[in-house]
Amino acid sequence: MPSRIQRRKEIEDVMSRPGFWDSPEQARSVVASLKALKAIIDPIEELLRRIDDLTVMVELARSESDADMQKEAEAEQAALAARLDEVELLALLSDPNDARDCYFSIQAGAGGTEACDWADMLLRMYLMYFEKNGYSAEEMSRKDGDGAGIQSVDLKVSGPFAFGYLKCETGVHRLVRISPFNAQGKRQTSFAAVQALPVFEDDKLELDEKDLDIVFFRRASGAGGQNVNKLSTAVRVKHIPTGLVVECVNERSQAQNKRVALGILHAKIEQIEQAKRDAELARIVGTKGEIAWGNQIRNYVLDDPRVKDLRTGLEVGNPQKVLDGDLQPFIEAELRRRAAKRARAEKSGETAPTA
Repeated sequence: MPSRIQRRKEIEDVMSRPGFWDSPEQARSVVASLKALKAIIDPIEELLRRIDDLTVMVELARSESDADMQKEAEAEQAALAARLDEVELLALLSDPNDARDCYFSIQAGAGGTEACDWADMLLRMYLMYFEKNGYSAEEMSRKDGDGAGIQSVDLKVSGPFAFGYLKCETGVHRLVRISPFNAQGKRQTSFAAVQALPVFEDDKLELDEKDLDIVFFRRASGAGGQNVNKLSTAVRVKHIPTGLVVECVNERSQAQNKRVALGILHAKIEQIEQAKRDAELARIVGTKGEIAWGNQIRNYVLDDPRVKDLRTGLEVGNPQKVLDGDLQPFIEAELRRRAAKRARAEKSGETAPTA
């Protein structure tokens, strides 16, 4: 906290200097850094002020034997306890990118219709989570499954600390259920991968054009029938040095599709570079591993109802509640696990991992 307060003061000093806005791109970057810091510091300072006020209120209530003031103090104490949990979570969001918006993708694993249906169930789950927690989600591209569900979907999620929270969902998610697509009613296992990437400002995009293979095209959207004649503009961008490919499809211009695709590509490359600096990141964004058994982070079992996160050990017995968007307990548990892991690494003198 003291280091963040000092950093805030340094940034505010920079912003107060004459000519700060002479370089708009650099200025926007500095303002974004200040905004991210204030999003963490301001709630903590506000909480500390309320605690000081509560202390005064309690002392006054006792000295004057004021029962009404005592009840008011007890209510404020309960409110502060709840607020403390929220502020504690903010303190765990220490990565510079945590305050950013998020590119969020879901991809079905092997398994045809079953896997595509599971990917669609995950999409519904996350959309409900976004709505409950005040995030907005814009669909950037989508590939429907042949029989049901979706092969993949890419979203842009906007809201406070979108990446900081949603990065905890990156990984393979496993579903076990009695298959609705199997006439014999057999138990089926399906997999889908989730990936979160931070959104960077346009002025931070530094990709060499000679390293890019950009293709514009038009593609029919929809799963068939009346929708098959609906054409969307699209762009496919390949980063030649890494082999990464990003595709963006929507109803707007090719120029906007290109801008969004480059933004996603930049985020993927940024995460790969970070992974090179920290071996613990090798399995996360951009390197999820095979979407299959042994790589999952969470199991959803419907016929023997339970959802278990394999990283934190958190288990709940109501899968439907989770599938209706009640994900915050899992995200909070993973944030605390990562913070504890960083603390252990720092104590032992190692480089603190971020996952």
